Order: sequence, then structure tokens, then C-alpha cells
Amino acid sequence: MPLTHLGELPIEDFLRDYWQKKPLLIRDAFPNFESPLDGDELAGLALEEEIESRLVLEHGKTPWELRQGPFEEEAFGQLPESHWTLLVQAVDQWVPEVQELLSDFRFLPDWRLDDIMVSYATDQGSVGPHFDYYDVFLLQGAGKRRWRIGQHCDSRSPRVEGTPLNILKDFYPKEEWVLGPGDMLYIPPGIAHWGTAQGDDCITYSIGFRAPSVADIFTELSQDIASRLTNDQRYRDPAEPLGATPGEIPPQTLETLRSLVQEQLTDSALADWFGRYMTLPKYPELEPEEGEGGRWQDFEQLERHPTSRFAYTADASEARFYVDGEQYLCSLSLAQCLCEDSVQSVARLKTAVRDEQDHRLMAQLVENGKLWG
Repeated sequence: MPLTHLGELPIEDFLRDYWQKKPLLIRDAFPNFESPLDGDELAGLALEEEIESRLVLEHGKTPWELRQGPFEEEAFGQLPESHWTLLVQAVDQWVPEVQELLSDFRFLPDWRLDDIMVSYATDQGSVGPHFDYYDVFLLQGAGKRRWRIGQHCDSRSPRVEGTPLNILKDFYPKEEWVLGPGDMLYIPPGIAHWGTAQGDDCITYSIGFRAPSVADIFTELSQDIASRLTNDQRYRDPAEPLGATPGEIPPQTLETLRSLVQEQLTDSALADWFGRYMTLPKYPELEPEEGEGGRWQDFEQLERHPTSRFAYTADASEARFYVDGEQYLCSLSLAQCLCEDSVQSVARLKTAVRDEQDHRLMAQLVENGKLWG
């Protein structure tokens, strides 16, 4: 079940007063929280070829040295005693106990959720002062971390040179807290923050949210539209005269151009592209393999594959259902049911299925490994 309160603060108040506006410290957000992972287990994940991982050494071969995984086991034995951090991306796709944390944040849309990055740091380990372009909840899993909150930043904020990390050259702390297990800090986009481990065995869970840039939206949307157009569809001059002089581009021409573009930006086309775009898997190479077979009706329950993303748009009793960048048509009742939770009883799904089209979709999702029993 999603959280109804952040500490004592109702979710409605959080969304109104803090979401994408200002930071919030939530003491004991997860009472008696015990980290699903320890440092050794996280290091084990960083050895795997298909898992994205990084090491940040504040005093490495260069200041704020960045090392990319996968790593050899011996590499961890050669690290200094302090001032380094291991970061492993998308741990929710590999550890079911970590994936369960995502359900607590479903007071926000699924298609906005990105992944859970987990970091392990030795004493004074840090990735430096920085800011993100997305919202993030920082849940302390083990040990302690001191967080300092700074100024508003943007693309013009100076960065430290000589490192691929986006570390801020200037940092002006305004607030400071030390978080222990179960404490959580919300940081909106553009707010500088700097977390430093206080002692060894510091584990932090970063629950991040997707926020495509406007540049990405225009690029991806225009490419998607262009892919469906033919060479026969071309600009044609308006009926009015082209201009008083040979060099003039008259208003009529610009209006014709505007109409040509707007013809492609229908509500349906925009919704279809956005549904496919926001459900694209973060790591396409990890998409599920074909399922084990069998009729979906014969299972007791079906679970969404951890790498798969579901979303839908509604139109009366019908829906466009989006799975991992693909669109399907189905009943609204089935789309709603499939998106209610990552695990659904087949009995509940049977009540949501309306027609043969729904049956085919269910069979295809199981066959493609998007749902498994």
C-alpha cells in the first residue's frame, strides 16, 4: 500500500506544499527500518556485467575520481579506509525486497517512478555537492549520513573542473541534518545538496523520478512523428500571394507552416507517444524473456516483471495500454486492474476482462514474460 503520510504530514499536504517546491525532512518515515542489503551484498551486485555501478573517491588519482563498473572483487580490497562511495543503479530490478519499497511511493504515478539507486559509503564518503533535475527521496537504510541543503541551481551554475561528476564549484548551505535508519529527506529538482557519511557502513536508498527535458520531449516526439510520415507529405504554398518582394516570408506562409505542424500534434498522437515514451525500459537489454507458457487463467496470481512499466490512457470504456514502449488496446477495466498493483490475483483479473481482445492481451503479456505466475 502507498504511504498515506510522510511522518505526521498527510500526503495531500506534502503534494500541495512541498512537491517540486522545497525540501522536507521526515524523521522516522519508515519506523524500525532495516536495510534489505548490506555493503557486501551491494558490492556483489557491482561485480555483475549487466548492472550499472560506480565508485566515487574524493581523494583518488584525481580529486573526485569516478570509476565505472563492473568491478573485480579485488578492487574493493584496494580502496582507502575512508572518503569513498559505491553507487549501484536500479537495484529494485534485482532485489525483490528493494522493489517492494516502490509500492510505498505510489501516491505518485507509476510512469513517473524511475528506479532505486543504493549507495554504500565509508566514513566521510560522498559524491560531493550537486543538484539533480528530478525529484528524489533519500531514505537512510543503515548508518548515518549528514545532509546539507544549499541554493537553487541550474545549468549555468559553475561546476568543478577535472572530474566527470557534476560537482558544484560553489555551495552555500542553508540547512543541515543527520539522518539515521528510517529517516528520509525529500529534495525537489534544482536544489543543491551534499550528503556525507558519518562513520562506516552508511547505506542510502535514492528513490528517483523520471523528468524528461523539454529538449528530449521535442526531439523524441518529432522523431516519432517523422517516422510515420511519407515523402509524399510536403509543404505547399498558401492560396494567397507569396509576398510583395522576392525575399519576404509572408504571414500566410508561416500560418500554413503552423497548420502543417499542428495537424500532427493531435491529442491522440501526443497521448500515444507519451505513453510509449514514459514506459520505455531504462535498460532495454534487461527486458523479460519469453514466459514459461501456459494459460494465464490457470495461475493463481500474476506478477509484473520487475523491469516492465505499465501505464494507460482512458477513453470512455476503452483504454490504450502501454507496456515497455508498446501500445495495446483493451478495456478500461483491464487496464486499471493491471496497473493497480505489481501483483494481481487471477480471480480479480478475470472479473476485469471484458472481451476476446482482453483475453489476447493477457495471453500476450504472459507469453512475452511481462507477467509471470
